Amino acid sequence: QVQLLESGGGLVQPGGSLRVSCVASGSIFSILAMRWYRQAPGHERELVAGITSSGFTNYAESVKGRFTISRDNAKNTVYLQMNSLKPEDTAVYYCNTNANNGIAVSTYWGQGTQVTVSS
Repeated sequence: QVQLLESGGGLVQPGGSLRVSCVASGSIFSILAMRWYRQAPGHERELVAGITSSGFTNYAESVKGRFTISRDNAKNTVYLQMNSLKPEDTAVYYCNTNANNGIAVSTYWGQGTQVTVSS
């Protein structure tokens, strides 16, 4: 089994910055893509950014130029640096990964971390 633990959420003013992190632990043989999703109240969960094991990235149009996803493979950790935050970025941010636990590749989710952008 693979566990994902997010951290770094909180309250920030519009225009501010925040970095959220996600550490994978457990029975990990290899971690493939890592992604950040978010879900705001009354909205469906949406993909924010993703990064492959080799470092290729993709972003939702709404966050391009403001958010940066990165990963530290040695630490099984993915980061999301969020700059120029807007109230509409308020959501629960979830970490997601496809990982090989030595038996099969499965999809795993973290519990989420709340990000609130408000003055």
